[in-house]
Amino acid sequence: MARSKYGVAKKEDRTRYGVTYDSKLEMQYRVHLEHLERATNLKDRVVEIQEQVPYVFYIELKKIFTYKLDFLVTYGDGRKEYVDVKGVKTAVYRIKKKCIEAFYDIEIKEVFASKF
Repeated sequence: MARSKYGVAKKEDRTRYGVTYDSKLEMQYRVHLEHLERATNLKDRVVEIQEQVPYVFYIELKKIFTYKLDFLVTYGDGRKEYVDVKGVKTAVYRIKKKCIEAFYDIEIKEVFASKF
């Protein structure tokens, strides 16, 4: 079996509870968020996790692309965190991220294996 372009693990290595994630790192981050659901401090406690949240980018009412955010996390204090788990930052990703951040006035947190 040929290795994928970005070195993605086998499907069974990145599947948890029947959900197949785009990468092992993305699956591991989901586990991390599940641990934060049990945090005792309300500020640090995750109260909602949304996965693969679509954001559509328009120019003059014309749909240009859809960006899928890996996780939209809501904490006990009401704060929202927009998270994209990255193994490789491609040029296309960088452009799409900037467009979405500007269009929706949000800041996307990037999670890398080396910083997680």
